Amino acid sequence: METEHRVFVGNSNDLSRIEDDAVELVVTSPPYPMIEMWDDVFASLNPDIEAALDAGDGEAAFSLMHEVLQETWDEVRRVLVDGGIACINVGDATRTVDDSFRVYQNHARVTEYFDELGFEPLPDILWRKPANSAAKFMGSGMLPPNAYATLEHEYLLVFRNGSDSRDFDSTDVRYESAYFWEERNEWFSDVWEDVTGTFQELADDAATAEGDDGLRDRSAAYPLEIPYRLVNMYSTYGDTVLDPFWGTGTTSLAAMVAGRNSVGYELNEAFVDVFDDDVESVPELAQATVEKRLARHEAFVGRRHGDGETFKYDAEHYDFPVTTKQEVPMRFYTVDDVVHVDNGYVVSHSPYQRPESADAPTSQTED
Repeated sequence: METEHRVFVGNSNDLSRIEDDAVELVVTSPPYPMIEMWDDVFASLNPDIEAALDAGDGEAAFSLMHEVLQETWDEVRRVLVDGGIACINVGDATRTVDDSFRVYQNHARVTEYFDELGFEPLPDILWRKPANSAAKFMGSGMLPPNAYATLEHEYLLVFRNGSDSRDFDSTDVRYESAYFWEERNEWFSDVWEDVTGTFQELADDAATAEGDDGLRDRSAAYPLEIPYRLVNMYSTYGDTVLDPFWGTGTTSLAAMVAGRNSVGYELNEAFVDVFDDDVESVPELAQATVEKRLARHEAFVGRRHGDGETFKYDAEHYDFPVTTKQEVPMRFYTVDDVVHVDNGYVVSHSPYQRPESADAPTSQTED
């Protein structure tokens, strides 16, 4: 299996290099309106934003920033297939403008606009960012009533393009792309508190390039596990994943590891140069990611066996049991090679082969 990963330098308010209905999934984390680190980016796209901030008109600046994002959401509607899913990672902002302190609810504004575009809002997910401070409030300390909660979570907003689910010519690819039963229970929880775990450690190792610290601070990239989970939850092998706010390419890395195609748009060409270093470690990252998923499944099997429970089904391609019939045909792919081409990369994948030394739990199937 081969996947293609294209990266275009340009403004995502014009995705003309992508045809209508050419994308099955969108996973992105846009610049957050009213977060100061993004002021210059928004102002470069609409000078009225800087004027509003200088005038102390936070409401006007907030609305103008979202109007900038809405141009991209219009394009997302065009390129996403009917029934395709859009996942938007966004956080709210607290800010003082002209002596007025308030929260700017980015998640609500994005949800409202996607609804206007005809998307069906689906249940969203909250994930908690690591807290670097022991303080869990801000404001007037221990004196009521002027303290306020700190924002330690971000939103994964999930939308379906239209009211109907996607059509598939065959269900085979869906079954091959299945995830484990216990992964389903974890991933489809509406609160993720473990998102900085195993896969994030791999992402840090894979995505370290000399001299790019400033770029990464500027990008505010989210952890690899977030797009990796979303790609597995809402797409199948061979689907195309779009990230219109590409940044350091975290979504493309996740798509490569997960056996999907990807397209990214990024204003800053320097990020593309940094990504060239990242892709060199994709084969090792994909191998380690699959092995860790299998290790977690085997630990789950071991716990159930320890509790005296049994499994009715065995995986078709691997020597371990699974909980449901839907998991039986599932397959994992690793990466053999990544080749640079014009505007991107071609990735070669092959079915994962378990090392002969790996110990696999038995099913203990009942007679």
